[in-house]
Amino acid sequence: MHSQKCDNTLTGTVRDFHDGNILVNATLSVNGYDIYAISDFDGKYTLDGLCAGFYTITITHPECEVAEFGIDVNGNLSKDFKLEHHTEELSAVTVKGENVNKGSSSSAETVLQSATIEKYSNASLGDALREVTGVSSLNTGSTVVKPVIQGLHSSRVLIINNGTRMEDQEWGVEHAPNLDLNTASSITVVKGASALRYGGDAVGGVIVTDISKAPSKDTLFGKTILSGASNGRSLGLTTSLLKAYKSGLYFLGQGTTKFAGDLESPDYVLSNTGLNERDFSLGFGLNKFTYGFDVYYSFYDSEVGILRASHIGSVSDLVRAINSGTPNSITDFTYGIDAPKQDVQHHLAKISLFKRFENAGKLSLDYSFQQNNRKEFDIRRGDDKDKASLDLQLTTHTLATNFLYDAATDLKANLGLEGSYQENFPDPNTGIRRLIPDYEMYSFGAYTTVDINLTDNLRLDAGIRYDYSQIDAQKYYQSSRWEERDYESDFGDLVVDRIDNQLLVNPVFDYRNFSATVGAHYDLNSDFDLKFNLSTASRAPNPAELFSDGLHHSAAIIELGDLRLDKEQSYKASVEFNGQLGDFSFSLNPFYNQIDDFIILEPNGLQFTNRGAFPVYEYAQVNARLYGIDVEAGYRISQEFDIKSSFAYVNGEDLDRERPLIDMPAPNLNTTLSFFKTEWNNLNISLRNQSVFEQTRFPDNDFDITYVNDGGQEVTESVAVSEPPAAYSLLYFASSIDLNIYKQSKLTLGFYIDNVLNTSYRDYLNRQRYFVDDLGRNFRIQLKINY
Repeated sequence: MHSQKCDNTLTGTVRDFHDGNILVNATLSVNGYDIYAISDFDGKYTLDGLCAGFYTITITHPECEVAEFGIDVNGNLSKDFKLEHHTEELSAVTVKGENVNKGSSSSAETVLQSATIEKYSNASLGDALREVTGVSSLNTGSTVVKPVIQGLHSSRVLIINNGTRMEDQEWGVEHAPNLDLNTASSITVVKGASALRYGGDAVGGVIVTDISKAPSKDTLFGKTILSGASNGRSLGLTTSLLKAYKSGLYFLGQGTTKFAGDLESPDYVLSNTGLNERDFSLGFGLNKFTYGFDVYYSFYDSEVGILRASHIGSVSDLVRAINSGTPNSITDFTYGIDAPKQDVQHHLAKISLFKRFENAGKLSLDYSFQQNNRKEFDIRRGDDKDKASLDLQLTTHTLATNFLYDAATDLKANLGLEGSYQENFPDPNTGIRRLIPDYEMYSFGAYTTVDINLTDNLRLDAGIRYDYSQIDAQKYYQSSRWEERDYESDFGDLVVDRIDNQLLVNPVFDYRNFSATVGAHYDLNSDFDLKFNLSTASRAPNPAELFSDGLHHSAAIIELGDLRLDKEQSYKASVEFNGQLGDFSFSLNPFYNQIDDFIILEPNGLQFTNRGAFPVYEYAQVNARLYGIDVEAGYRISQEFDIKSSFAYVNGEDLDRERPLIDMPAPNLNTTLSFFKTEWNNLNISLRNQSVFEQTRFPDNDFDITYVNDGGQEVTESVAVSEPPAAYSLLYFASSIDLNIYKQSKLTLGFYIDNVLNTSYRDYLNRQRYFVDDLGRNFRIQLKINY
């Protein structure tokens, strides 16, 4: 080639792929030759001195991913090149609702990065989310943890696992999210209903977990975390590996196993509270410049013991346990898990395709399959002792498409459609009345959102969504229950068959929901910014709220649904003001949320069954109002020391009955003093104080019950189910240090102490507070190696 006449010239323009705008200062180099050029203010370039032949041109730009192009030269040639101008920006951003640019959303959002997530490797998603101000947890003991966002939980909080909305019977207060925290590289909490892409029923908010993004280069990396804890004598191991190629092809794998025995309060063993969990995920895909695909599968398998003392045989024992707070069943420590317990498996399979269109945007198509099998085991005897009392299989198919328009510099828009089919099948061979019936659910949703930069400092976002759902159920009612609730007058036409003392009913309900959001994000200057958001969200009642009729075994309560329930409609306003004054930083997030036809679950008595004595909880609707504030503040004392505090307050009111709402989180204050020294192998030491105030606002749900005591006398007692526990304060210690063991590997050692002072306490949002104290002191160690 070098003997040829090498006077050919390659000229052209470097442009942005999305909107066609010119790219200035892009560097073009000819691989293997000392020939290069830089695009000028018009985006134009010239490469001189080329022979005839095939060349590879490498183009770099400060705001783009490096790109290579092959080209044949046979004479002078003109060629325009187009780069993915937004690629680096997109790959660095966790999906947070509708916005492309990190921090641009008008809603209050918080992102947990991998360093924070890894501290909770041997815990649950709900445990990790308590790091977010305004997020608390609704617990059944210490192993079943549901996130609560500004007072709302369960079906009002959507959980998005790698782009897929989780469908795992989230209606139960003791149904924890069925995903492995260790799959997430980042977690975003959206406080409110602004993330319309994922659903219009996020009355409380959205939690988005994202896996690691594969880079477009030849690389292999991973990590392994080994964790152990003294309380429960637990051990956890998780490992992940990702192999990526310059072509855009990648493969990933991840697995987790953890087990624990009985947990302990400061004074006694919490019998039958062990855990066994086994999870894994696999994926592969191709991420090209203009097209690609992703295939992903995850499996979650968890066996969780339910506190033995929460299942009681007689009314007198239950009254005594609730009123005294002393557990009636304490045994020695064991790793064994007996009934009552949960056994849950969740499969998620997903395939995603995308195609980018020049001067337009990105079209995505996703299909997902989920199957959730939940078994709950009660204390049974005889031949049925190993048989589940509740066995539900929930299968969901979802097809969704989204078009992202991003060709304009100051305008982003999403337009999307999705449809799903869901089937719930309760195993009829449990020998127990079905808590949730057979049903089929059809859903359809359509949405559009826009995100506009009006000025360099002001950004607006807005969206609207419509959802339609139909639920078609087959439900057996006892004639006595049907008459007790006076259903005949309203739903007599739904009765399919009357068999002895029960009725077969076929409810078919349609729901049409509208949701919308509008907001603004204004940067006052480099130190202060202000966000304002208005949203309305509409949520149809879930199957449990409509159809529950019987004993919910792992919750140890009798639940009664209501066919008359209507959809909820939420109207929320929130403001977030962030600022930096030298070494002092702060964030204020007040909110107001009015919810029409708010669905509540409240206790109203006790009932004795052949399974034992249990509190009765009933679903109802009221008009409600919630307001509150989340506050964060931080001060850098010196180069090594800083202090951070956060405070959260929620005030919930039943407007119809003019009394507080049940299960509102108590005000809480967290303060952390940290020491960090980079020169000492990134030594990090912190001491945190968590203070939870007494919840003084609660409804009076106490009731009187008459029963025959152990002496054969008929007595009447008031059962104290309403009164919250006392305030408490806990101390936490955390430390970590990095050790370089190989050139490309790093070992991180962590040592933690939870409840340092071994304080006895009970939490208002723990359903087992009636029976036992919460967890005592816990020493934790963690070894993490990156490679």
